Amino acid sequence: MTDYGRPPRFGLFLAPDASAPLIRTAQEADRLGLDLIGVQDHPYQRRFVDMPTLMGALLAATSRVRVFPAVACLPLRPPATLAKAMASMDRLSDGRVELGLGAGAFWDAIEAYGGARLAPGAARAALEEAVQVIRMLWSDQRGLRFDGAHYRLAGAQPGPPPAHKIGIWLGVTGPRSLELAGRVADGWIVSSSHVPPQKLLEGQRRVDDSAAEAGRDPAEIRRLYNLAGSIDESGSQGFLNGPVRQWADQLTELAVTYGVDTFVFAGDPDQLGAFAMEVAPAVREQVARERAG
Repeated sequence: MTDYGRPPRFGLFLAPDASAPLIRTAQEADRLGLDLIGVQDHPYQRRFVDMPTLMGALLAATSRVRVFPAVACLPLRPPATLAKAMASMDRLSDGRVELGLGAGAFWDAIEAYGGARLAPGAARAALEEAVQVIRMLWSDQRGLRFDGAHYRLAGAQPGPPPAHKIGIWLGVTGPRSLELAGRVADGWIVSSSHVPPQKLLEGQRRVDDSAAEAGRDPAEIRRLYNLAGSIDESGSQGFLNGPVRQWADQLTELAVTYGVDTFVFAGDPDQLGAFAMEVAPAVREQVARERAG
């Protein structure tokens, strides 16, 4: 059993499809009281608008919800310019930006778009370097220098800094990448379609063990779970496919047994109201009751 005691948070996973009502959906999420919106980043997809551009538009059109890349495609997003973009949006939105970051996955598409194809070990090393570079560029230091195998800074002048301490959440699944998350990340992002609950605990253990070895408190690392499923009152069709009551029970178990603290709805946007107004309050109530004993 893994329960880090964090209050559950709820969000929306938004695919940046140019034909979808993206701004209106984000405004609805904001109105419904969701905590955050994650924007998918696949710049090589013909039907997708640019992730940072969309993030800026969403932040301008909303008033309270946080927005983050879910996750930024590092091979096509140089860390120095990514750091600048995130810090700028954070300042302009009064501190409503977080950063989800990934090492890259769809290498044929990445290479076709001009990115370098990296072996798994090299991609992981580049991700670790990127975290260092981004944090340096969010600092108040001057004349920054970094000489890595993948990224360099040669007297870079950072600024303006973000409005708040932006969390860096890594979207990773491999054993060594999970250990990297435990060492350096502020959060771990994973999707139910890639890591089902029965594999979550092993991932949590790797993150926790690595954090402890690095002298960190594992409870300080956020655990975000993208939820692929459907809210359907006609009956249960399996994990995350069923009525509100089933969703509430399953998310409560994910919180108090599997250590998830942030639930990001990746289903049909038409079901967003049910997720925000029915599932989320029920989960908060059940988690509080479970923790109270």
